[in-house]
Amino acid sequence: MKIHEYQGKQVLRKYGVPVPEGRVAFSDDEAVQAYKGLGGGVCAVKSQIHAGGRGKGNLYNPDDTTQLIMEGGVKIARDETEVREFTRNIFGNLLITHQTGEQGRRVRRILIEKGCNIDREFYAGIVLDRECAMDVFMVSTEGGVEIEKVAAETPEKIVKVRIDPGTGLRPFQASQLAFALGLAGQQQKSAVKFFLKLYQAYRDTDASLAEINPLVITKEGDVIALDAKINFDDNALFRHADIMEYRDLEEEEPAEIEASKYNLNYIKLDGNVGCMVNGAGLAMATMDLIKLAGGEPANFLDVGGAASAETVRNGFRIILTDPNVKAILINIFGGIVRCDRVAEGVVEAVEALGGLKVPVIIRLAGTNHKEAGEILKASGLNFLVASDFQDAAKKVTVAVQ
Repeated sequence: MKIHEYQGKQVLRKYGVPVPEGRVAFSDDEAVQAYKGLGGGVCAVKSQIHAGGRGKGNLYNPDDTTQLIMEGGVKIARDETEVREFTRNIFGNLLITHQTGEQGRRVRRILIEKGCNIDREFYAGIVLDRECAMDVFMVSTEGGVEIEKVAAETPEKIVKVRIDPGTGLRPFQASQLAFALGLAGQQQKSAVKFFLKLYQAYRDTDASLAEINPLVITKEGDVIALDAKINFDDNALFRHADIMEYRDLEEEEPAEIEASKYNLNYIKLDGNVGCMVNGAGLAMATMDLIKLAGGEPANFLDVGGAASAETVRNGFRIILTDPNVKAILINIFGGIVRCDRVAEGVVEAVEALGGLKVPVIIRLAGTNHKEAGEILKASGLNFLVASDFQDAAKKVTVAVQ
């Protein structure tokens, strides 16, 4: 689950991680009041959406995306007049960044944050490294730059330490990170405290990502998280009712929200081949084969290892909410799940939707796959049945051409 920057800073503040003083606003007037409440002076006016690159993005009229409203979704205001001007150009408009794609995100919240005297900018981030099954704490002197760009162009500027899950981040490791940034004296001590508290926040909240970009040293010598991006492990959210309250449904895909109601793992993609598969591994392999066959997956959809007729019916319906879907590939291996139940769900879904509106290619293998074939044949619906995995990918790629 993703949250907004201001919410991430609320989490960090609970753990004693230094962040700038700021207030969130949901209207122009609230933004001005927030600015006054911070004591005026120089402040940052920051669009709040679930995407990075906001400062380099552009704001457009949501009703006419050719009409540029303002360059940059993050602005520095020096007085009340500029605060009001910037917020009027931000609220309700479409912010398009390199992470949002052309569709952009409508801005409904703004963070008004007190300015600080920046001396140096760094990068700090924590993420799970699946290859070594450990969290990895990364720092770089290239703060304010996308870490992907740094990794591609100057990977030697990223310093990493791997964290043993049994011991957590040790003080000597935090010192290594601080020294890697060239810090010494009081700044080094402050950075060590910062890194230890950041890791505690990451660990205790079951986060999957904690990224501070930039992490700044002020001219006064303070170490502050000027930005904060925190994502959480969905599977652990049952332990964190307080974090669940941060969920912003307006920032999520409607189809993904609908899928979560039925415990379906659905992620919308940019292609035109709808995918319905049981099991995450098989789903990834199916998407790979579609790509190899020349197609483009429109979604990731794992209906689960124990898929029933009902889950298949709901999954089918959710796939078809995407207008880009030109064909559907259903790839089910019957281990725990029975193929005949899947077939019943597919037939029920198609009949409920008034027939086949796009070609449907089906590959069923495993438990009761012969019975499933009879159900599909008896339905009278024009399904395309694939003989094997590769044949299914080829058939669906041809169907969308």
